[in-house]
Amino acid sequence: MKFRIVFLLVLVSVLWSCGDEDYVPKPKAYLRLEYPKATYSVQDLPSIPLSFELNNLVDAVKVKSLKSSTESYGLNLDYHPLKATIFLTYKAIDGDEKNLNAFLRDAQKLTLEHTKKADEIPVYPYQNADRKVYGVLSEVKGNAASPAQFYVTDSVNHFLTGSLYFKAKPNYDSILPAANYLQKDIQRIMETVEWK
Repeated sequence: MKFRIVFLLVLVSVLWSCGDEDYVPKPKAYLRLEYPKATYSVQDLPSIPLSFELNNLVDAVKVKSLKSSTESYGLNLDYHPLKATIFLTYKAIDGDEKNLNAFLRDAQKLTLEHTKKADEIPVYPYQNADRKVYGVLSEVKGNAASPAQFYVTDSVNHFLTGSLYFKAKPNYDSILPAANYLQKDIQRIMETVEWK
């Protein structure tokens, strides 16, 4: 009998102390990352016939000549604090429609290779007729190796393509803040590129 009374008293006190508050478990979360406000300056590359605005967070720009049937260069834009690199490739079209078609095919093929791991690949066309810049930005959503890819061209002489890569295993949720930050840099490159 005493056991029942003690048990009821404990039960009532537990229920009384809980009140009408519902217990809600904490959701899983990722570390909140904050990045500095982007400041841009024109990046003029003497050996390459184009210029564009570049985030001052880029701490290294590496340029190298590539072997190709036309004038070609590779540019690596290193973001050491974000452990990321935007790989750019410039190719001269030389007024040959076959070259343009081959470069477009290669750029689109690279994006399509990510469909195995991607959940979705929204495509954002870009056009600036005044500066003769036409292109596409592809955002690769999911655990793909490259979360963003793009190309721009004037359709006659110049073709620039780029891909964003992180020096980490692809985990879409954890790299999303950095990918969004760098995607704005990619858009800025597309919007400010000027052909020489």
